[in-house]
Amino acid sequence: MTALCRRFYCGRVSPGQPRRTLSLQIDAIAMEGPPYPQELIDQLVEASRDFDATARDPERNCWLVVHRHVHGVLPSEYDIREVPEELYLAVLAQRRQEPAAS
Repeated sequence: MTALCRRFYCGRVSPGQPRRTLSLQIDAIAMEGPPYPQELIDQLVEASRDFDATARDPERNCWLVVHRHVHGVLPSEYDIREVPEELYLAVLAQRRQEPAAS
């Protein structure tokens, strides 16, 4: 059974207030290795670095690229579609292990 991860974006409360993000994660399923090809994980890690110009938040950026990979588009502001948690966690774990390319 595949665990899923969701992230909800809440709109601005009032002018000048920052956007609030609520992350909801389901407990990870113990795995012996990622069920996804290592080449895919490598590609998504590199793609997540492209979003560092807008925000240096690895969790956000990895979730964005996994969402784009799964659904074919970046999420809209109120997007609640799920992404495979195993893929998200594999991408995030590798991103945290590798130093940023300069």
